[in-house]
Amino acid sequence: MNILELNEISMVYGSVRALDNVSMSVKQGEWLAIMGPSGSGKTTMMNIIGCMDRPTAGSVILDGKEISNLSPSELTSIRRDKIGLIFQQFHLIPYLSALENVMVAQYYHSIIDENEALQALERVGLKNRAKHLPRQLSGGEQQRVCIARALINYPMLILADEPTGNLDEANENIVLDIFHRLHSEGSTIIVVTHDPEVASEADRTVFLEHGRISRISV
Repeated sequence: MNILELNEISMVYGSVRALDNVSMSVKQGEWLAIMGPSGSGKTTMMNIIGCMDRPTAGSVILDGKEISNLSPSELTSIRRDKIGLIFQQFHLIPYLSALENVMVAQYYHSIIDENEALQALERVGLKNRAKHLPRQLSGGEQQRVCIARALINYPMLILADEPTGNLDEANENIVLDIFHRLHSEGSTIIVVTHDPEVASEADRTVFLEHGRISRISV
């Protein structure tokens, strides 16, 4: 079963075609990597998949629903309810603890549950750092808080943008181990990365060049 389908997607900014007639699908439970050089369309594709932007042409079907023509507020609701976003820059609120940063995602989704947020931190090995502020955490620990925040509302799709880009090798391995565990539990994961080692962990890798899919490796 396909959880996501992009059908002849194009994205045009003035005279620039950031994406040019791209079609692909992602199966439920699949781990997909997206690679390509700077300017290849990776970020644009991530923004469309993550319901942060709408394509100029084509259709996007998520969980069986056409979403490419929805309003910004409707896309926000889908992003909140169905997608867990993990960023390279973490985007943690600096004056909130690790626990509170996870609970923020609960606040915008449904109801705050401190025990559930603690369990999310425990899943990424950070329950003992729950009361620490972001500045008191290493880069790898901050990324794991970001992962816990993305998981707290049980998203149907985990979308990660360069999740290991700011990490050393040891912390990169920790994050990849978490992704492996999530994948084994049935999570659908899309990772945008420039790192071939990270991409090699996925079931498939889609390579973009000049806004088009140049090849797919399995």
